[in-house]
Amino acid sequence: MAAQRVLIVDDEPDIRELLDITLSRMGLETHSAATLSEAQSAVSEVIPDLCLTDMRLPDGNGIHLVEYIQQEHPQIPVAMITAHGSVETAISALKAGAFDFISKPIELDTLRKLVSSALQLEGDTSRLDNAVVQDLLGDAPAIRTLRKQIAKLARSQAPVHIRGESGSGKEVVARLIHNNGPRATGNFIAVNCGAIPPDLMESELFGHLKGSFTGANADKPGLFQAAAGGTLFLDEVADLPLPMQVKLLRAIQEKAVRPVGGSEEIPTDVRLLSATHKDLGAEVEAGRFRDDLFYRINVIDLHVPSLRERAEDLPLLARALLKRIARDNGNEQADLDDSALEALGDYSFPGNVRELENILERSLALADSGTISADDLQFSRMTPRNPAARTRKSDREGMQTWSVEEAYGDLEGYLEDIERQILSRALEESRWNKTATAKLLGISFRSLRYRLKKLQLED
Repeated sequence: MAAQRVLIVDDEPDIRELLDITLSRMGLETHSAATLSEAQSAVSEVIPDLCLTDMRLPDGNGIHLVEYIQQEHPQIPVAMITAHGSVETAISALKAGAFDFISKPIELDTLRKLVSSALQLEGDTSRLDNAVVQDLLGDAPAIRTLRKQIAKLARSQAPVHIRGESGSGKEVVARLIHNNGPRATGNFIAVNCGAIPPDLMESELFGHLKGSFTGANADKPGLFQAAAGGTLFLDEVADLPLPMQVKLLRAIQEKAVRPVGGSEEIPTDVRLLSATHKDLGAEVEAGRFRDDLFYRINVIDLHVPSLRERAEDLPLLARALLKRIARDNGNEQADLDDSALEALGDYSFPGNVRELENILERSLALADSGTISADDLQFSRMTPRNPAARTRKSDREGMQTWSVEEAYGDLEGYLEDIERQILSRALEESRWNKTATAKLLGISFRSLRYRLKKLQLED
């Protein structure tokens, strides 16, 4: 089997020699170029499996080479060699399409890991494209664009910020990026930043040493350590308290974390993905999110469309979700009739795909047969189908009331409908965080769990 080829681009002979010796010892075939023009010619002649390029070249810079390779040979990963502490340069390289970057002075262990990771990428991207299509259903223009972006970003190590409404599938996108990239064999660690109490957040992310605080009875590795060699997904990153944002920024910049109670930093090797349903730019302007952290995690911005933005995909998506739900329950015959599809098409889905899945799961449990109709969806109870059917009136205290006639004949069901709507709205406002939902409603967590179970609203 032929050795994999690496093109080394640097105008300093000593650097080229160091890289050549290191990579040759890894069993790789090396080729060298000292200028941008030499590198462009070598790329076409050699067709390397990886290109390592310095930022500063006599006749241009490494960004130009990244852009050239992205245009002419997009299957070739490019890693940028940058000056120590040159954050702006590294981010520019990643935005241009570089696989990753390494800073001078070059640490050989870090270099070997980078090269090994890059060479795991397949030159033929058809398998990756097919995998993304299978896991991200739909043919809406926004979904087709998203699939292309995921396939491209899976081949990179750039930090990606995923934005979209609650329930739109941001974690699904993050897992696709991880599962189809060179870190797929490593752990995918997802953490909801809004669900961790502020006083425990540093310990959860960075770990702690025994005796560092009351209750710390043993050393505990943090989520950064758990994700070593894999991906750390920070969901609802906008909910991080400002003091924690400072510590996260340092961890990203130094690629190291210091456990609570520790005196030394521990190197980390994670790819960072983040997400939020909020506008991070607006959070920065409001002073609730640090602009320097925003700059580091938002290297690549990825938008996940809401279900309303991909309405044409609803029948395909609903049937696929129902098939999976039914299969998990030992039912292979479940389907949606035309009335159900029409009712789904009329609904706005504020909770997006997550809400669609919950509705289908509940409807399948209530349906008399394996075929779900509009009546099984119970939209007439959940939300007004006809604006004139239910008239809401606001009393002087701002509370919403309903016509008394609606309760006639089924008071219990009527009251459950109102409770279900209040709980659903509170869950949505709290981003499905049950602890926050209970606090918002002024009830205990146990009471919330009981009500969710009674009304069949549990995930």
